[in-house]
Formats: sequence, C-alpha cells, structure tokens
Amino acid sequence: MTQEDPGHSAAYVQRFRTLAEQGTDLVGEARLVDAMLPRGSRVLDAGCGPGRVGGFLHSVGHDVVGVDVDPVLIAAAEEDHPGPRWLVADLAELDLPGRGIADPFDAIVCAGNVMTFLAESTRVEVLRRMRAHLRDGGRAAIGFGAGRGYDFEDFLADARTAGWEPDLLLSTWDLRPFSADADFLVAVLRRG
Repeated sequence: MTQEDPGHSAAYVQRFRTLAEQGTDLVGEARLVDAMLPRGSRVLDAGCGPGRVGGFLHSVGHDVVGVDVDPVLIAAAEEDHPGPRWLVADLAELDLPGRGIADPFDAIVCAGNVMTFLAESTRVEVLRRMRAHLRDGGRAAIGFGAGRGYDFEDFLADARTAGWEPDLLLSTWDLRPFSADADFLVAVLRRG
C-alpha cells in the first residue's frame, strides 16, 4: 500500500490525530480488551498502527508491546503514546523472544482491519505466531470488516487451523452479538 501511495502512512497518522483533536472516541477496541483483563496485564497490540489502542491500554495500567510493519506508524506511536514498547515487525515473522521480549502475553488485540491487509498466504502463519506469544489461558481480540477480501468463515477456519477456538463472536467492539448478516466481526479467541 505504501509503495503505491508513499504518503499513505502520514495521511493515516494525521487522520487519527485529527479525530482525536475533535474528541472522537478512538478507544472502543481498547476498552473491550481492558474489560477482559486484570490491571497490569501484558498486552500485545498486533498491527498497532499509530498506537491508539495500545496507548490507551498502557494509560490504564497495562504493560503493552505494539508491533507494526510500517516504521512511519511506529514513529507516530512513539511520539503520540510514549510508554509502551513499539517495534517495527512483520506479523508473519513475529519472534519477540528473539528481540528480547521473552514473557508471554495475557492478551492480544488486533484491531483496525489488520487481518485484511495480510497476504492471503500468511494469514494462518500470523495467527500461529500470535498464538505462540500468548500465555496459557490468554485470549486474543481480533476485529475486521466484511467486504475486505477475507470472509469471516475463512478467518474462523484459519484460526482453528492455527490452534485457536472462538470464545465469543461479536459484530462490534461495543459487544453487540454477531449474526450471519453482520458487516463486522470481533472474534475473542482462546488457545485451543
């Protein structure tokens, strides 16, 4: 995406800064994850972008590591949300112990349609690598919209292949139940 539009990342960062300045609620995803955890939990923000979700989770007392493949977005996360550890990393090659982060996470959040930006050939591997970074009993909250090239049924099948089981399926980050005609999926997954 950034090869086709070199200004994409900077525009994306500015979009969320402007929304924040306007008072738009940008942390619904983070509130759901926060409700799943006791204070001081370790959270991996997978595909963290400019850090809005991980930044909020850190501000309410969680130990957050955020990863994104885009260095422009990581730089914005560092600038706008100091505190968490922000890393440039490809989710398809994620190896945080190899980067000195050995402790597993209590939860993983993957918001902002991240799953739909992955190459189809890496989807199961990304889900496996996420799972490998989670402690026993931990869960992941992964959300994305319909019509973005990744059918919900295919995602759930890929998740099972990668060793996940669904705990809860929602159609929004504000806890509305999932239905067959939903245009968004939030999957709360546990290690199978």
